[in-house]
Amino acid sequence: MITKKDFSSNYGKIIRMKYLGIDYGEKRVGLAISDDGGQFSFSYKVLKNNNELIDSIHNICGEEEIKEIVLGEPEDRNKIYEKVLNFEKKLKEELKLPVYKEKEFMTSSYSGIQKSKDMFIDRKIKKDKEVKDDSKAATFILQRFLDKINNKNI
Repeated sequence: MITKKDFSSNYGKIIRMKYLGIDYGEKRVGLAISDDGGQFSFSYKVLKNNNELIDSIHNICGEEEIKEIVLGEPEDRNKIYEKVLNFEKKLKEELKLPVYKEKEFMTSSYSGIQKSKDMFIDRKIKKDKEVKDDSKAATFILQRFLDKINNKNI
């Protein structure tokens, strides 16, 4: 049993690791963020893919105290795959944070299923749903990574 004294003496030693999940797209980039303990992922926001993207992510990493980044890796090695690799390189160079890749297997399908539920529950405009999907895909990517590093088999 952990006593109050044991907890108090070890409180400062608890490792806090916060992650940023990224679903890279040619027009929009979905972001997800983990809790401080690196256990759970949550939709965060969607950014436009423009010249300010790296700076915006850099600012978010500072504000949210992000320690590591998880980038969705497309299954198909096509044009977008090369862009993701270039984006990964820029992230590493500019942010000086570890960047891990996690396969995007089924993330669009999962966010699409959720989108169908959202459409049934609340009738919002199409653009809002697309933005939600980008962020949800990032959430699935990040959660899959977190489950792996925390040894959760689901």
